[in-house]
Amino acid sequence: QVQLVESGGGLVQPGGSLRLSCAASGIILWINDMGWYRQALGKQRELVAEITRGGSTYYADSVKGRFTISRDNAKNTVYLQMNSLNSEDTAVYYCNADVRVTVYASVRGYWGQGTQVTVPS
Repeated sequence: QVQLVESGGGLVQPGGSLRLSCAASGIILWINDMGWYRQALGKQRELVAEITRGGSTYYADSVKGRFTISRDNAKNTVYLQMNSLNSEDTAVYYCNADVRVTVYASVRGYWGQGTQVTVPS
């Protein structure tokens, strides 16, 4: 069984910063892409940022230049550094990882439980 545990959310004033972490544990052979998604109240879940095992990154237009995704493959951990936060960044943030647990298993996506980020207007 694979578990993803997020941390680092909270309440921050506009213009402030937060750093989210997500650690994967369990039976893991390797992890391909890792990413951060968010879901605001009443809206669909959206991709915020993604990083490949080799370090290539993708960012949603709304966070480019403000958020930075990184990962530590040795620790099976992905990070999201969020700067210049505003009220539109308020959401539950979920991490996602594409995990291969054995050589014979197919890659499967796993989700964390989510962490709340609140930026008052």
